[in-house]
Amino acid sequence: MGESDRYTDSRNYSKRNKFLLGQQGNSMVTLFTINIIFFLVLLTIQVAYFFYQQNAAQFNNQVVQWFKMPATLTRLSERPWTIFTQMFTHTGLLEMISNMLWLWAFGFIFQEITGNKKLIPLYIYGGLAGALFFLLGNYCIPALHTLSINTSLHTAGASTMAIAVATTALAPNYKFFRNFNGGISIWVLLLIYIVIDIAGLATNNAAFSLSHLGGAAAGYLFVYFLRKDKDGSIWMNNFYNWIAEFFDPKKKKDPEIKEKIFYQTGNRTPYSKTTVITQQRVDEILDKINSQGFHLLTEEEKNILKKAGEG
Repeated sequence: MGESDRYTDSRNYSKRNKFLLGQQGNSMVTLFTINIIFFLVLLTIQVAYFFYQQNAAQFNNQVVQWFKMPATLTRLSERPWTIFTQMFTHTGLLEMISNMLWLWAFGFIFQEITGNKKLIPLYIYGGLAGALFFLLGNYCIPALHTLSINTSLHTAGASTMAIAVATTALAPNYKFFRNFNGGISIWVLLLIYIVIDIAGLATNNAAFSLSHLGGAAAGYLFVYFLRKDKDGSIWMNNFYNWIAEFFDPKKKKDPEIKEKIFYQTGNRTPYSKTTVITQQRVDEILDKINSQGFHLLTEEEKNILKKAGEG
């Protein structure tokens, strides 16, 4: 309950602000940009290798290995940064396009529901969980352990899976194409994505499947704790803001005059919050009760109903 309760009513999604591609702070654009930059850098180096008549094996061994995450702890200790670079690394055009399309399909819904502060942390959580499951699978499954020396992890698959599962868990009533026979539920899109994902992974090492399973677990747990009022994105956003202020001292501003004068009132509350009750707000709360139950109402929503009843 709490903050996450505001995200669960699919009838209010259309009322939310849309994030435009050129809008400042659009997390989707940031993720797209990072993935595309990584891809173009590798593609440029690959073209240079081919220009000097170097084969694909040399390119992979001398360049790509510094971006992919190895499956053994010994090699991982030599390149620990690959824990993060692997979730942005794509070596094939179709591979990248596929991941970016699914990332957009679920990511734009997640961002419209929760805002632009949670998408990137969730993407990172999914990638890290995928890396953890990948390592555990290669060490705990004998058949995979024998191949681990030549195995590595890359692509945004685990991160995208985390966003897909989190979006579906957060908004299970969301529907696409509402004018078409009542719409298509988001869980149908998730099922299609999982089937296509499994079909694609069938040609790869089974450890890749475990990494995507880890991403799915991270997405579900993110929403689970969000419903418990434990937002896993807060510390990550605070850390980013601290880094940004550290390298840009101009962002460190002194408190405004009104904060120094009017809000230093000791133990007294400087003002009291008064909720404005409108018929539209009451109707939204009643709809929420019908679809989810009275027990999921926040204290503020319960107070609004109480005051509306007294009026």
